[in-house]
Amino acid sequence: MAYGNRLVYVKAAIWARGSIDDQDTGSQLAELRASADRRGLDVACEYVLDGACAWKGQHRDHLTQALADARTGSYDVLLVWAPDRLSREGVEATLGLLRRFYAAGAPVWSLREPWTETADPLMAELLGALYAWMARAESARRSERVWAGLARRS
Repeated sequence: MAYGNRLVYVKAAIWARGSIDDQDTGSQLAELRASADRRGLDVACEYVLDGACAWKGQHRDHLTQALADARTGSYDVLLVWAPDRLSREGVEATLGLLRRFYAAGAPVWSLREPWTETADPLMAELLGALYAWMARAESARRSERVWAGLARRS
């Protein structure tokens, strides 16, 4: 990437998490890799979780490793499909993760939510809170539909 008269090489990490029931990581990975390539980002590492349930915390070890790698400068930005791929645990958990990655020197950029790339961290925090609330509400609605379907089957 060019900044003024000098080139800055930016390393990216890719985070892809599928859901147990509805999504694998193949399409996420393809689009995230293509986005990194278009932006001139060097993909330094990938964190890929197929079928890892966020509600059961199966992704936490990977998050811990991704944060540790960000702190050591292994990458400069974390590319995700959408912020809800990191967490659907609500506003506090999602904002906490976004803040921790930012403080570690690797802000989170989302393909589906371009506001994550705003230069104003306060605006990103506000929008992140709204998005996290919507993601948690959608997750709750999905659970309700599943339970309703199971009740009808009984």
